[in-house]
Amino acid sequence: MPSANRQSTPVAVDTALIRGRYAALGCYTVGFETLAQDVDPAPLFAGLPGDRCQCPHWGVVTAGRLTFRWPDHEASFVAGDAYYTPPGHLPLIGTGTSVVEFSPTEDLEATMTVVEKNLAAATGAPS
Repeated sequence: MPSANRQSTPVAVDTALIRGRYAALGCYTVGFETLAQDVDPAPLFAGLPGDRCQCPHWGVVTAGRLTFRWPDHEASFVAGDAYYTPPGHLPLIGTGTSVVEFSPTEDLEATMTVVEKNLAAATGAPS
């Protein structure tokens, strides 16, 4: 049976803002993410339907605070909370927040293609 561990999963993203480790588990991706500062990544979702994340996520907040926003409401989660967020959300992440999050790999890859393109454009890096 496939499994992943925060300590043994290789680091895929390591910036001043985020440290992320990601592993494939069947048709899902588990992400171990820690944010170093408050983050409102809404501009990175521009170009997706409604300019919002279209990937569902299931997760657990292991430290800090995570808020998901929809056009008509928002939901916040703190350390120890398990969550599900359907497509159509925007995250808002507090300093020091860590999560373990599961996402359908195909949906996550489609979303990340747009996010990475927007990030490259914002930073002037090649996409």
